[in-house]
Amino acid sequence: MSAADSAVPHPQVHALYIDHHGWLQGWLRRKLGDAFEAADLAQDTFVRLLAAPCAGAGLPVAEGALREPRAYLATVARRLLVNHLRRRSLEQAYLSALAVLPEAQTPSPEQQLIILQSLQEIDAMLDGMPPKVRAVFILSQVDGLTYAGIAEELKIGLRSVKRYMALAMTECILLAA
Repeated sequence: MSAADSAVPHPQVHALYIDHHGWLQGWLRRKLGDAFEAADLAQDTFVRLLAAPCAGAGLPVAEGALREPRAYLATVARRLLVNHLRRRSLEQAYLSALAVLPEAQTPSPEQQLIILQSLQEIDAMLDGMPPKVRAVFILSQVDGLTYAGIAEELKIGLRSVKRYMALAMTECILLAA
């Protein structure tokens, strides 16, 4: 390690950044079609690496430990990209719903931001649930089905519906805490 590297808090991430940031930003620009969003997501990718619990010791980007750095970076960036696109889609759907509201019922900009942030938190929570748990929760809370109706709809037992709903509610409580 050189004297210059010792001044850098995470020399492995720094080296990865120097060697591959331009490539990653170009890769994201081709995926997004927007240079500014690509630059933001490229930065977020490296921030994610720095924020990893093992960023200073044992990060898989340690010299020699990472055989395919671009594949590794693309994997991290792809996850961020999916989250970014989901948030953007959710925001567009919300803005479309707002556009059809009469002006008197349109929430203030502050309320709109709070609602959008809440929708994004709910989306993240739902995305973290197993598919059956998510389906039971949505059928109950959004569609208003009874547990018996959910069991019939999903062709599962009532006991499973209760168990999945308990898991979903636990997730909601943990998110609220």
